[in-house]
Amino acid sequence: MCGIVGYIGSNDALPVLINGLRKLEYRGYDSAGIATIMNNELNIVKTKGRLSDLEEKLNGMNLGKSTIGIGHTRWATHGAPSDLNSHPHTNMSKTIAVVHNGIIENYIELKEELQNKGYKFASETDTEVIAHLADMYYNGDLIDTLIKVISRLKGSYAIGMISNEHPEDFVAVRKDSPLIVGLGTGENFIASDIPAILEHTRKIYLLEDNEIVHLTKSGVTICDINKNKITKEIFNVEWDVEAAEKGGYEHFMLKEMNEQPKVVHDTIAQRIINGKINFENFSVNRDTIKDINKIFIVACGSAYHAGMVGKYLIEHLAEIPVEVDIASEFRYRNPIVDEKTLIIIISQSGETADTLAALREAKKRNGKILAIVNVVGSSIAREADDVIYTWAGPEIAVASTKAYTTQLSIMYLLSTYFAELKGKITTNEAKKLVDELLDIPEKLKSVMSRASEIKELGSKYYKERDIFFLGRGLDYMVAMEGSLKLKEISYIHSEAYAAGELKHGTIALIEQGTVVFALATQEALFEKMLSNIKEVKARGASIIAIAQEGNEQLKDIADHVFYIPKIEDKLASILTVVPLQMFAYYCATIKGCDVDKPRNLAKSVTVE
Repeated sequence: MCGIVGYIGSNDALPVLINGLRKLEYRGYDSAGIATIMNNELNIVKTKGRLSDLEEKLNGMNLGKSTIGIGHTRWATHGAPSDLNSHPHTNMSKTIAVVHNGIIENYIELKEELQNKGYKFASETDTEVIAHLADMYYNGDLIDTLIKVISRLKGSYAIGMISNEHPEDFVAVRKDSPLIVGLGTGENFIASDIPAILEHTRKIYLLEDNEIVHLTKSGVTICDINKNKITKEIFNVEWDVEAAEKGGYEHFMLKEMNEQPKVVHDTIAQRIINGKINFENFSVNRDTIKDINKIFIVACGSAYHAGMVGKYLIEHLAEIPVEVDIASEFRYRNPIVDEKTLIIIISQSGETADTLAALREAKKRNGKILAIVNVVGSSIAREADDVIYTWAGPEIAVASTKAYTTQLSIMYLLSTYFAELKGKITTNEAKKLVDELLDIPEKLKSVMSRASEIKELGSKYYKERDIFFLGRGLDYMVAMEGSLKLKEISYIHSEAYAAGELKHGTIALIEQGTVVFALATQEALFEKMLSNIKEVKARGASIIAIAQEGNEQLKDIADHVFYIPKIEDKLASILTVVPLQMFAYYCATIKGCDVDKPRNLAKSVTVE
C-alpha cells in the first residue's frame, strides 16, 4: 500500500525517483507524484493514474537537473484518487513537501485546529495535516520540526520531508509503516521497500519505530525522538528483485497473511475516538437507524463469508433482521427491498460484477446502500449512499486473507455501532467490546507467531483428498472460509458443514482416517460441538480442533488442538480463521501449487 522513494546525491534525482516508484508498482496505487528542489525552489508534479501518466506530464515540463527529491505512489484511503489528493503534499507557501504512507488517526482534530489557525487545505487527505504542522513548527531545523510534528500524530506513518530551504539534506521517520534507508557512495536513499533502490545499493538500514533519519549525499545519521544518536548495523540484501518485492517472503499470500495485524489495526483504530466508534461522513445515525427494519448483506466468495459473520453479529447485538445473499442470486429472486431496507454490499475490489449488479438492483427498489470496500473511488464506492473502507491495502495474491479479516473488523465495528445507537447494549458493554477490538492486532500477532505449528500439520495432511470443516454458530461461518481457502489454493476437496447437520446425512462420508477440522470457540455451543466431535471421532476421523486458551476438554479427544488467545466469543472469528489460512497455504506450498495464482481463478471477478 503506497510507495515512497527519496534521493539525495550528485546524480539527477528524477529518474531515480521514477524508476524506484516503478519497482513498487506491485504494491498497487491509483496516483503518483514527485517533489524536487531546483535553484532553491520546490517543484511538485503529481497526477491521478499510473506512473506513465506522471512521466507524460513530466515530459511536457523542463524541471532541469535536481539532486534531491521525494516520490510517492498513493493507494487512496482518505479522499478519492485525484490530482489534488496525490502526494507529495505541501504547506501553503509551498516551501515544505511531504510524502506519507499509513493513516493519521487523529487527523480530523488536527485539521480543525489548523483551520482555526488560518491554514487552508487543498486536499481531502489525512497527510496534508503533516505538511501544515511542519509549517507551524518549522524553526530552521528539519529534525526539530519533524520531532514536533510526530509528537502530535496518532496512527501509523512513514514520512519523508524536504524543504527548499534545505537543498542539501532531508529527513524521514517511521512508525508502524515500513521505511528503509539505502546507503550509496556519494548518494543516499529512503524507500518504503527494498526493490525501489536495489539497483543502486544493497546496503540497507532497517528503521525501527520512531527512528528519525537525516540524509545528506555524504552521510546518514539516525536518532530517536530525544535526538539521541542511534548506531545501526548495515543489512546486506541478498535477495533477487522478485523476492524483494515480496519483502523476503516466499509468496505474496504469506506476506499478506503476516500484514493482518497491521491492517486490522489500521481499519479499527481510527474508527475509535475517545473510546467510541465513529464512522466519518456516515449518514446512519440514531435518527435513521430506527427506520431500518431489515438488512441485506450481499457479497461473493470470502466477502460473503464475512457477511455471514456480520449477520450473526448484527442480529445478536442490534436485533435487526438480516439476510445474507450471494450477489449472483440476489437480483434474480425478487428481493423484498424498500426505503426501510439497508443493503450492505461487501467487495474487496469494489468492481465485482455480480455485486455491482446487485447494488444497482437494490437502488432501483429504493434501498439504502452501504458499501464495505477496499478500493477508494471504485464503482461500488461511487454508487453507494455510504462507504466504509477496509484499509487492507492492495492484495496481490488471488486468495483473500487480509481483505477478509479487515471486512470482519468492519462487521465488528458496525454491529456494535448499530447496537449502541438502538440502545440494545449499554455504554459500558459497548466500551468492553471496543477495548477487545483494540486488542485484536496483538492477538493476531500471537497466532501468526505459531506458524510452524500449522506448517507441521500441513506437512502431515497435504496428501489428503478430502478434508471436512465443522462448526456451530460463528464457527460454522469461519469453517466455510477455511474450506474455501483450502480448496482454492491446494486443490484438496473440502466442505464445511454446520456440525448439527452431521446426523442428517454428512456423517455417512466419515470413515477411518478422514481429516476433520472442528472449530469450537463458542462457549454457549461448546457442549453440543463436543458431542459432534465425539461422533466423528467414533467413526475413525482424525480431528484438528481449534479452541480458546483455557479449554482443556479437547486434549483427550482431538489429535491436535490449536489454541487461539482468549477473546470475547463474538470476536473469535478473526483469530480462528488465521490458522485455517495458514493450513491452506502450507498444504499448497508443500504440494508445489502456485499459491499466488491458483488455477482458473482471478483476483477481481469483473464479469458475470
